[in-house]
Amino acid sequence: MTRYRTSAVLGAATLLLTALCAGQAPAAAPPGRVDIDPAIAEELDDAITAAMREAAIPGVGIGLWIDGDDSYVRSFGTSDKTTGTPIKTDMHTRIGSVTKTFTITGVLQLVDDGKVRLDAPISTYLDGVPGGEKITVRQLADMRSGLYNYTEDPRWLATFQADPYRAWTPQELLDIAFRHPADFPPGARWEYSNTNTVLLGLLVEKVSGQPLHTYLEQNVLEPAGLDASSLPTGAEITSPYVHGYTNFTQDGATVDASGWNPSWGWAAGAMISTIDDLHAWVPTLVDGRLPDGERMLEPGTQAQRLRMLPTGHAEVGYGLGIAEIDGWIGHNGELPGYETIAVRLPQARATLVIVVNSDVDGKFGSLSSLIANRVTKIVTPEHVWSLPPAAQPNAVPESSAPPASPKPTPSG
Repeated sequence: MTRYRTSAVLGAATLLLTALCAGQAPAAAPPGRVDIDPAIAEELDDAITAAMREAAIPGVGIGLWIDGDDSYVRSFGTSDKTTGTPIKTDMHTRIGSVTKTFTITGVLQLVDDGKVRLDAPISTYLDGVPGGEKITVRQLADMRSGLYNYTEDPRWLATFQADPYRAWTPQELLDIAFRHPADFPPGARWEYSNTNTVLLGLLVEKVSGQPLHTYLEQNVLEPAGLDASSLPTGAEITSPYVHGYTNFTQDGATVDASGWNPSWGWAAGAMISTIDDLHAWVPTLVDGRLPDGERMLEPGTQAQRLRMLPTGHAEVGYGLGIAEIDGWIGHNGELPGYETIAVRLPQARATLVIVVNSDVDGKFGSLSSLIANRVTKIVTPEHVWSLPPAAQPNAVPESSAPPASPKPTPSG
């Protein structure tokens, strides 16, 4: 079955270009950025469709916005291989580890409220964490706790593959993680672990007295104007939605995973959003301000969030639930069937959102990173997205990882 469509840009796509006043010379683009004129837009179209052909990607939705200037919003290919329904930029999608940016925003709001201290041990707030008296809230948020990542547990992986529709509770996930010894002492180094963010989700619930999905809806999503985003409580996904395709199956067959239950990712990777909502969210995430100019977080708290520490991988830093890849700040997300990138390049005043409805990476590695690399080579040649597989902030299944550098978990 064909896994992509080679037709030109679909009718739902739009391209908005700022008209230049007659006789007025165009302003120079900020350093490291190319303005999106019709020729650049056509070059982007060609680069994306070529990448889709090479990697057999069913569908791509993309938005690139330059503040107060140009934008490039496109959709290519199909959202449903059975019906041939085109992918559209207003469709809902599962965003994987971009969820972490929302969960940790909730934690940082509680810091601003004086209810949580970043450098307090997690045992101050939650019982039952091995070594919890030495692991701080900050170390959980910046991936330096040393706690084992439950999605790397072989028995959990086998159980997930046998029944991807199963519902998981946060405590079940933590029980899996806590059966393993810590990978290193707290603060010794950086290592991505979904266990960290599940714990922070429980921290939000304990301190706020609300379920995480309710807290995020009332305190993060509504203030930011994100009407199409949610943390589901089950396997639901809001219509219209993008169907996601994965080969993380027992027999390696590629299947539609859109109905799989993402509860195993919960605070670390279960959220749903759209390209439009992520376009609104990323500037708030990076700048710390809501669309109306009010602050989402206090300036000092936002500064701590953006203090990027080394990960051991060149060009990749990690703050409090937020990453920086060669100047692009935000997060990416991968889980079976779906890949997302939602980032901002502040010096170019550029926001980039990419949605791909497949994680069948094959020889190309992350499909969303493939698209981001081709796009940024054209529009921000001094800041090209290049994320080494070993530095991937959210891992993908063994069965779909690049053979040279397998990544052992289905999400994050």
